[in-house]
Amino acid sequence: MASARRLPSPAASAATIGGLLASGGHSFSFEFFPPKTDEGERQLWQAIRELEALRPTFVSVTYGAGGSTRDRTVRVTRRIHEETTLLPMAHLTCVGATVAELRSVIGSYADAGLRNVLALRGDPPGGPGAEWVRTEGGLAHADELVRLVRSLGDFCVGVAAFPEGHPESASLDEDARVLLAKQEAGAEFAVTQLFFRAEDYVALVDRARAVGCTMPIIPGLMPLTNISQIDRFAALSGTAFPEDLAERFRAVGDDPAAVHALGVEAAAELATELLAAGAPGLHFYTLNRSTSTREIYTGLGLATYA
Repeated sequence: MASARRLPSPAASAATIGGLLASGGHSFSFEFFPPKTDEGERQLWQAIRELEALRPTFVSVTYGAGGSTRDRTVRVTRRIHEETTLLPMAHLTCVGATVAELRSVIGSYADAGLRNVLALRGDPPGGPGAEWVRTEGGLAHADELVRLVRSLGDFCVGVAAFPEGHPESASLDEDARVLLAKQEAGAEFAVTQLFFRAEDYVALVDRARAVGCTMPIIPGLMPLTNISQIDRFAALSGTAFPEDLAERFRAVGDDPAAVHALGVEAAAELATELLAAGAPGLHFYTLNRSTSTREIYTGLGLATYA
């Protein structure tokens, strides 16, 4: 893609994502989740090795729902750091953890030489729509977690952003002010939740800039490769699934290969719109699979940069 100038691969594990973004060019990154089974572990590492060849700017490993996979997240992130050429970003949430426990996890990341952290409040342990309850002795908001991480070492901290607003925000303007508060606490960049319309991302950036939030906001996207994902991921992310896109999927719903191809095509279309709109890069939610992401890379012409 002629309009996309990708950032060079980090030359050293000490690189920070904030520093790379500030240097210009586009960031391209991948997100994984920690496996629950031996087969899941095999699939994860196959995807990591296949995507490593694309030389992403960074990769990240999520926590499970309610912070349930914290130990595995730390282990997988550390292994990526030690056994691959990739720059890992460690996830951290407030869910189910006291400040003392959070300090311990942050210490584990520091001991492993990890300098990039995505600081999130996290979803309620009861799932989407459940009431958020602060863990006794813990933190209530992401900006508090950002401050804690920054106070404990030379970390570059990223945060979440919500193109359609956080489900618990009183308004979109309030949501923008929350993002600003995270920046003021020390965040250097943001990665968005999953969304499906470029105009929602553009509106988010406009709102953020209007309140004085200047940090880069990287859009997060994922190819939908089966029909069952549509409602599930829309519900989890609190986003609306566009009716025109739903119609395109319904038209090919009985053909798995056609659904897969359409998912890749639609994600590539969205990626192209986002880059044209000035997005500083793209963050791919991979679901621990590499095929769709590699196909999008090829479709965008990004593979020629790898």
